[in-house]
Amino acid sequence: MASGVQQGGGMDDSDVVLDQAPKTARARRWVVVFWNDDYTHKWFVVHVLEQFFHMNETVATGFMMAVHEQGKGVAGIYTKDVAETKAAAVMDYAREFEMPLKVTAEPDEDDGED
Repeated sequence: MASGVQQGGGMDDSDVVLDQAPKTARARRWVVVFWNDDYTHKWFVVHVLEQFFHMNETVATGFMMAVHEQGKGVAGIYTKDVAETKAAAVMDYAREFEMPLKVTAEPDEDDGED
C-alpha cells in the first residue's frame, strides 16, 4: 500500500487509497413445499402446519385445501438451513405417525438471483 506522502510532506492524490466496504450479498431464499399425496389425512396436514409453521386452524385448513387442489404449495420461505431443518422435522414427524406426507426444501425460484 502506498504511503501517499511526498518528500515535502504533502499528499499526492494519485497515491490515496480508499477503503471500500465489502459487498454483502443477501442469502438465497429457500421454500418449504408441501406436496399432495391423496393418502395423508387432511387433519394431520392441518396439525403439522399449526405445529411447525405456526398457522392458525383457518389458515392451515385453507393452505391444505389449496395443496390438495393444486398439487403443491409453499408453506414458508427461509434460509437454506432453516428450510431444510423444517422439512426434515416434518418428514420425521410424518413417519412417526406412518403418514406418507412429502415435504421438500427447494431454492426459491422467485428469489431474483441471476
